Amino acid sequence: MADTLENHIGGTGRPAASGETTDLVDPATGRVHGRAPRSGRADTDAACAAAAAAFPHWSATTPATRQRALLALADAVEEHAGELTAAESRDTGKPPGRFLADELPAIADTFRFFAGAARNLPGAAAAEYTEGRTSLLRREPVGVCAQITPWNYPLMMAAWKIAPALAAGNTTVLKPADTTPSSAALLAALAAEHLPPGVLNVVCGDRDTGRALVGHPAVALIAVTGSVRAGRQIAAAAAGGLKRLHLELGGNAPVVVHDDVDVAATAEALAGVAYYNAGQDCTAPSRLLVHERVYDDFLAAFAAAAAAPGYRDAAFGPLNNAAQLAATQALLDRIPAHARIVTGGRTLPRPGFFHQATVVAGVRQDDELVQEETFAPVVTVQPFATEEEALRLADDVRFGLAASVWTRDHDRAMRATRALRTGIVWVNTHGTTVSEMPHGGTRQSGYGSDLSLAGLLDYTHPKHVML
Repeated sequence: MADTLENHIGGTGRPAASGETTDLVDPATGRVHGRAPRSGRADTDAACAAAAAAFPHWSATTPATRQRALLALADAVEEHAGELTAAESRDTGKPPGRFLADELPAIADTFRFFAGAARNLPGAAAAEYTEGRTSLLRREPVGVCAQITPWNYPLMMAAWKIAPALAAGNTTVLKPADTTPSSAALLAALAAEHLPPGVLNVVCGDRDTGRALVGHPAVALIAVTGSVRAGRQIAAAAAGGLKRLHLELGGNAPVVVHDDVDVAATAEALAGVAYYNAGQDCTAPSRLLVHERVYDDFLAAFAAAAAAPGYRDAAFGPLNNAAQLAATQALLDRIPAHARIVTGGRTLPRPGFFHQATVVAGVRQDDELVQEETFAPVVTVQPFATEEEALRLADDVRFGLAASVWTRDHDRAMRATRALRTGIVWVNTHGTTVSEMPHGGTRQSGYGSDLSLAGLLDYTHPKHVML
């Protein structure tokens, strides 16, 4: 019998007030494995009320108290690693071993980093900036936060949102993606042993649930990781209440490969990152810009990597849902005549939502495949002639989340890090994140930072006190 999840509101589990549920489908098999509440306005009202009731006490706790709670939650994540891995794998289809090795340690580290950051808020020194008066700066929590997370990294994105919000003294209501709520619901159940009731609430549901949550009058800040379309809709909904927004809206990451690299090693490294998690990563290296002198050799090496076992049979895992798989195939089916699929290009004929690793060459800058985020195991490869052209092509999309440059020339690399209009630039690597550095974008990739002290400050507001 399929398991049925519960919402977690005020420290207890409960079904949706309506009793409605949504089927949860394992993307690796295409079969229903569980059910989740389809929460309505009554549920979001209850969750926001619980968060608002908990805020006065939680916001008044000392940073040391919040640190202890977050450290305990990090320990709980590690102690329940097997259960969290199973929950995540059922919802996403990810290979369990990869999640356990690659993601779960980073999730625990996120809670530990913000546990320490809670006790290290930066601020201006108190001083007499005018005669006879002393000024000092307080950093205070904003209040109740509404947080919405995506389906590509469900538990990691929940940690990125929850940890800084709670460390800063806020309370929160988290709505996970409708297809991947299991690990967040389990995290909330674990957190109930370490947090006062109402500090962390999780409501499962669909877009209507999200709309009810972001529109609730108790919500002071809305933090979202999702699509540009979702970000625009949420920004419009938040405008009436002038609510603070934290938007991470995906990307279409360019990679600039110069002619002085080790072609084979660079191609192999980039293939490993590009097809990780079936390319469902907002920083995935999806647009490879390669110097014309090594373009042919690089394209051959990268295509060979994508055609190797493990890539051609999609051992990296499935796409999250049937709609995403269909959209990926439709995108490839309508590529223009001047473009060509070098390898891959097809849905795999087996249960689940698997797609071959795909390489497309011959694309032009205004092609849909170049301009739009694919969020799939699809990579384009384009040549460039000069450094200036490479940087122009890299920035000539509406997104600005991440990029990387590959070269042995230090000066060239530093020029690129200055010129690229993105929130993250990697040099001779791609995709690595650390808790100490901010993760966020520019332009239509949104605004606000996850991780780092910048992420913590996003969940506070400054107060000037003059004596």
